[in-house]
Amino acid sequence: MSAEPSILLRRDVIAALRRGTVPRRGLDLFAVGTEWFDAALQEELQRVAAGGAVFKAIRGEFGCGKSFTARWFQQRALEAGWAVAEVQISVNDTPLHRLETVYRRAMESLRTREWDQGAFRSLVTAWLMSLEDEVVDVEGVDAGDSESLARLVGRLLEGRLANVSATQPQFAAALRACHAALVKEDYSTSEGLMAWLMGQPNVGAAIKRRAGIKGDVDHTGAMAFLRGLLTVLRQTGRPGLMLVLDEVETIQRVRADSREKSLNALRQLIDDVYGGRFPGLYVLITGTPAFFDGPQGVRRLPPLAQRLHVDFGEHARFDNPRDVQIRLSPFDLDKLVEVGAKVRDLFPSDHPDRIREKVTNEVLRWLGEGVAGKIGGKVGIAPRIYLRKLVAGILDRVDLHHDFDPKQHYRLVLEASEMSPEEREAAGIQRSVDDIKLDLSDAGGGGSKLE
Repeated sequence: MSAEPSILLRRDVIAALRRGTVPRRGLDLFAVGTEWFDAALQEELQRVAAGGAVFKAIRGEFGCGKSFTARWFQQRALEAGWAVAEVQISVNDTPLHRLETVYRRAMESLRTREWDQGAFRSLVTAWLMSLEDEVVDVEGVDAGDSESLARLVGRLLEGRLANVSATQPQFAAALRACHAALVKEDYSTSEGLMAWLMGQPNVGAAIKRRAGIKGDVDHTGAMAFLRGLLTVLRQTGRPGLMLVLDEVETIQRVRADSREKSLNALRQLIDDVYGGRFPGLYVLITGTPAFFDGPQGVRRLPPLAQRLHVDFGEHARFDNPRDVQIRLSPFDLDKLVEVGAKVRDLFPSDHPDRIREKVTNEVLRWLGEGVAGKIGGKVGIAPRIYLRKLVAGILDRVDLHHDFDPKQHYRLVLEASEMSPEEREAAGIQRSVDDIKLDLSDAGGGGSKLE
């Protein structure tokens, strides 16, 4: 990351913090505490780029920076020329046991250093064009001879994807038909086939017939297509793909049968990663300690627990960042002030002297203590709210109003509507009937008790 970030990047970062979200880029500008596992990450990226694969887990309590760290991992991969994809695991929209849905979400979010959106289509198109150039140069085919060009590119494509076609020939078939459609300028067919390759449902039957393919991408097909994507990435000069599965702890809240399927899918993914099925893949998952150690999580499937087991010592400073799990320590007040100071210095303003004069480290600490006090003294859950209040509540106002003094004019207010469920729980706020916990431990003795 440049020592002098552009004004556009600074504005993007600050705008995300103002919304209470993790920025998509520029995380190095205000990251705190990532130094201790950076060297291990670089080693792993190099190993995967050489044809290996890695499975990694980040564990930490709510609010301690798991999503931020996962984004930071992605940024480091992007800087090294990788493709990245992030999938939010959820009970209804993206359940972990439906890997075809996970694959689709990954392809929708796929991005590279060149393409922040629509990277799948751009990558595939660039690869097909490189095959065209190779055919023209080697075979001497006239670029205007669409029939010969499509035929020879299709033959070359089949050879390049032979390993994938051995188990899932439809991937190459769809790509071959997609290229033939592009040559003929039949863009509706090529777009439909691109969508099908991304795992999108409801692609027209007529389009699929032109490629000789059937049905939608299922669980097995999705994993084969992922192998195909890794092949395309390597052949376009990219070291690999970092796939982030965020918030996997949500599988603890699904029905028992779905939970068992999800845990087994995770176990199978680990085995496939280390069994050599996905060269060039770095899988990163995030979850809470309860997911890794609790009765409704990893421990329900002993083979998975064995694969993810780590002996964490009493002192976190001696943790091994090369192990399969890395744990994040909760923020303390000093770290909160440190990140606040970085954000203050990053804030784009025409009045930097005013910002430094009025938003001192004393003010940053006062704000941190106030936010933590509003959520039960739990500093570890405070960073998201803290940064949002710092940007929107203090820095913006100091920048806009020359006579605004945070010590005199700012009053910290937290509303339930702006807090996550975990933050509301820490603050002791019930937002609705659904937030009220029932104690049924004595249900047989005369009823339930409201907390």
